[in-house]
Amino acid sequence: MQVLITGGAGFIGSHLSEELLARGHRVHVIDDLSTGSLQNIRGLSANPGFSFTLGSCHDQAVVEEPIAESDFVYHLAAAVGVQLIVESPVRTIETNVHATEVVLALANRKQTPVFIASSSEVYGKSTAIPFREDGDLVMGATIRGRWAYACSKALDEFLAIAYHRERGLPTVVGRLFNTVGPRQSGRYGMVVPTFVRQSLAEKPITVFGSGTQQRCFCHVADVVGALCQLLGREDVYGEVFNIGSTEEVSVLELAERIKDAGASRSEIALIPYEEAYGHGFEDMPRRVPDTRKIAQFLGWQPTAALDQILADVIAFQRAGDIAEHEHGTVPAP
Repeated sequence: MQVLITGGAGFIGSHLSEELLARGHRVHVIDDLSTGSLQNIRGLSANPGFSFTLGSCHDQAVVEEPIAESDFVYHLAAAVGVQLIVESPVRTIETNVHATEVVLALANRKQTPVFIASSSEVYGKSTAIPFREDGDLVMGATIRGRWAYACSKALDEFLAIAYHRERGLPTVVGRLFNTVGPRQSGRYGMVVPTFVRQSLAEKPITVFGSGTQQRCFCHVADVVGALCQLLGREDVYGEVFNIGSTEEVSVLELAERIKDAGASRSEIALIPYEEAYGHGFEDMPRRVPDTRKIAQFLGWQPTAALDQILADVIAFQRAGDIAEHEHGTVPAP
């Protein structure tokens, strides 16, 4: 199949590109590199089944032909990371909503199936744990910029489902929970790579808030496996799926486990939310998916436990540090 991945030079997109190519599909990536990186897909350029366009999904002229030539579209392009969301809410809303509008409208011309990457953030402040796909979404006040991302991704879902019901477009939505693994950047507040980088550098591991907030982390290889299983499955169109792990850990315990796994002497520092993100920041105390639906449809469940995930991220960052030192690109302390 000819597959288009928007945001394919990003963390998840680059892993998905690799796996689809390995399965014999042809992959075209569109990315504006605002949060993605050419380094993530550099190893794919020699594959004759791979092609890349530098550009934004906001620009119809950029995506029109690639969508027309595709058998399936993975729409992953989006604003990412709490840091970016808090600092750039306008960019967050415009990136998430307008790009999705463009992709769905163009895909509808030839009824090209589309996967829309959504987020566990859409559950907002819901306390109905574990989160079910048919559960209520509980958003915070509009004056809290924290919820701009959640609302924009929820609107993406509404658009995708509306296109399916009203115009017959084959769409499927995946609500991705915390996805981690090699190549993930900590630039925009991603907690695991940030903690790993801090611990390896023997710097304080900065835990925002009380550290009691609970999260579930899923290996990117497991998430990519789920995404690949959706390819060509007509029974998933019009559906919404949680995709993530159900293994809970507090953020404070996560910091301690990363410190231990890397044999680090870093201290763990608690930073108030107000200091990290400004006044009025709100967060979810728990975020746990109910994954029975995707297990029922696809027989999918994650295979990597948290210890394995952390070991992979630590090994990746250590290898990167070694490579940088060998090439003389790291400045002297």
